[in-house]
Amino acid sequence: MFFAKLQCRAITMVVFALLVINKAGGLIYNRNFAPGLQQLNSNDYLILAGTFHGIHAISRSLSPVAPPPAPPGNRANHATGIQSLESSHFRLTCFQTPTGTKFLLFTSPEQPNTDQITRRCYDIYADYVMANPFYSLEMPIRVDKFDRALAAYLVRP
Repeated sequence: MFFAKLQCRAITMVVFALLVINKAGGLIYNRNFAPGLQQLNSNDYLILAGTFHGIHAISRSLSPVAPPPAPPGNRANHATGIQSLESSHFRLTCFQTPTGTKFLLFTSPEQPNTDQITRRCYDIYADYVMANPFYSLEMPIRVDKFDRALAAYLVRP
C-alpha cells in the first residue's frame, strides 16, 4: 500500500510555469501550466526575464571556486551561474543551452528531477521550434506544436 502511494506521488508533476529567455535577455516564451504562483502581467514577465538574465550573468563571475579544467578535446568549462533557487512556495530551475538560451522552470519545492524536466523541455524546443523553418532565432516562440507537446508533457492528470 505504501509503495502504491509513493508511486502515485512520483508520477504527479507540479509545474507552475515555463519561461524561455533568449541570449540577449529577452523573454521569448512564457506559459503557466498550473495555479499556484501569483499571476503576473506581461510587463512583469518581461522585467522578470531581464532581471534574471542580469543576475545570472553576474553570478557566473562570482563563483569562489574556479571551474575545473576542460578534458582534452572539449571546449573550455565555464561557470554556470544560477542553476536553482528555492523558496517555501516554489523552486526555480534554470537550464542554459550552449547557445545561451535559458529555460526557467517554476515547480513546487517537492518536485523531484527538475533538471531532467527542464532538459526535456529543451528537447521539445529543439524538436518543434528549432526544426520549424518559419521560426526566426531569438524571436518570440509562436509554434502550436511546441505548445501542445509541452502541455502533454507538463500537465499530467
